[in-house]
Amino acid sequence: KANPEFDAHIYKQRHLVENLFARLKHFRSIATRFEKLARNFNAMLFIACTLIWVKLK
Repeated sequence: KANPEFDAHIYKQRHLVENLFARLKHFRSIATRFEKLARNFNAMLFIACTLIWVKLK
Protein backbone atom coordinates (compact mmCIF):
# COMPACT_ATOMS: atom_id res chain seq x y z
CA LYS A 1 0.00 0.00 0.00
CA ALA A 2 1.47 3.32 -1.05
CA ASN A 3 1.87 6.14 1.45
CA PRO A 4 0.90 9.50 -0.10
CA GLU A 5 2.68 11.44 2.67
CA PHE A 6 6.04 9.75 2.02
CA ASP A 7 8.68 12.17 0.74
CA ALA A 8 11.73 10.37 -0.66
CA HIS A 9 13.95 13.47 -0.56
CA ILE A 10 13.31 14.11 3.15
CA TYR A 11 13.85 10.41 3.86
CA LYS A 12 17.27 10.49 2.15
CA GLN A 13 18.32 13.59 4.08
CA ARG A 14 17.20 12.05 7.38
CA HIS A 15 19.13 8.88 6.57
CA LEU A 16 22.32 10.91 6.02
CA VAL A 17 21.92 12.67 9.38
CA GLU A 18 21.28 9.38 11.19
CA ASN A 19 24.38 7.87 9.60
CA LEU A 20 26.45 10.85 10.75
CA PHE A 21 25.29 10.39 14.34
CA ALA A 22 26.08 6.67 14.12
CA ARG A 23 29.62 7.47 12.97
CA LEU A 24 30.07 10.13 15.62
CA LYS A 25 29.22 7.56 18.30
CA HIS A 26 32.41 5.69 17.36
CA PHE A 27 34.38 8.53 18.93
CA ARG A 28 34.47 7.69 22.62
CA SER A 29 34.89 11.24 23.88
CA ILE A 30 31.79 12.35 21.99
CA ALA A 31 29.60 9.36 22.81
CA THR A 32 30.34 9.58 26.55
CA ARG A 33 30.51 13.39 26.69
CA PHE A 34 34.03 13.05 28.06
CA GLU A 35 34.73 16.73 27.44
CA LYS A 36 32.89 18.75 30.07
CA LEU A 37 33.46 22.21 28.65
CA ALA A 38 31.24 23.20 25.74
CA ARG A 39 34.14 24.62 23.72
CA ASN A 40 36.14 21.39 24.06
CA PHE A 41 33.14 19.26 23.15
CA ASN A 42 32.45 21.49 20.15
CA ALA A 43 36.08 21.22 19.07
CA MET A 44 35.89 17.42 19.28
CA LEU A 45 32.76 17.48 17.13
CA PHE A 46 34.55 19.55 14.50
CA ILE A 47 37.55 17.22 14.55
CA ALA A 48 35.39 14.10 14.32
CA CYS A 49 33.30 15.53 11.48
CA THR A 50 36.46 16.51 9.64
CA LEU A 51 37.88 13.00 10.02
CA ILE A 52 34.63 11.48 8.80
CA TRP A 53 34.55 13.86 5.82
CA VAL A 54 38.19 13.14 4.90
CA LYS A 55 37.57 9.40 5.18
CA LEU A 56 34.67 9.67 2.70
CA LYS A 57 36.75 11.46 0.08
